[in-house]
Amino acid sequence: MVGVYRIYPKKKRSFFASLSINTNLILINVVLFIIFSILILNNTKFLDYIAIKPANIFQAKYLWTFLTSMFMHGGFFHIFANMFSLLFIGSLVEKILGAKRYLYLYLISGLFAGLFFVLFSLIFKGDLFRFAVGASGALFGLVGFLMIITPNLPVYIMFIPIPIKMKYAAPGILIVLWFISAAGNIPIGNTAHLGGLIAGLIYGVYLKNTYKKKTQYISKHFS
Repeated sequence: MVGVYRIYPKKKRSFFASLSINTNLILINVVLFIIFSILILNNTKFLDYIAIKPANIFQAKYLWTFLTSMFMHGGFFHIFANMFSLLFIGSLVEKILGAKRYLYLYLISGLFAGLFFVLFSLIFKGDLFRFAVGASGALFGLVGFLMIITPNLPVYIMFIPIPIKMKYAAPGILIVLWFISAAGNIPIGNTAHLGGLIAGLIYGVYLKNTYKKKTQYISKHFS
């Protein structure tokens, strides 16, 4: 049962919050993707108000894009892949952490991912660092968390027909995406992914050291 492996005690939720946080996040992502896409199609200048652009951030402009960029995607396939992943990964993490802490982890990971993207743009130049959008950074935060809490959790990635343990799958995905981006000059936010992953790893390590018995039980449960 879900409650058996929760780290934090479950709290009562209002009727308004009857849907899981993860479900709400998926719905918000989809709705905002549609709205933002319409705005940008009508006027490309709206991209400055939605996507995170290092050039703008260094001028202290459009700072809210650290948040809005997390809810915009580069196309149908981009949002489908992210939301499909979030459906499974996010549901598990929310069951482990509870609604409030899951939401905090998701948002902080996404913000940390954006910060990494902006800072690394000082080192790496080119079109790959013009702007960034997507929930991938937040997703990698959840993945980083699971790497620490459920390292032996078997997961399926991409088109590989056999399950791979989370502790190997997460860095493997990161490396593959980095290779694809470099080889094909495809605008994938790899530094943002890395930032989100680090945020999740840090929180996972914190919980593992703070709640040793509970995290050990969770780890064994998903081995």
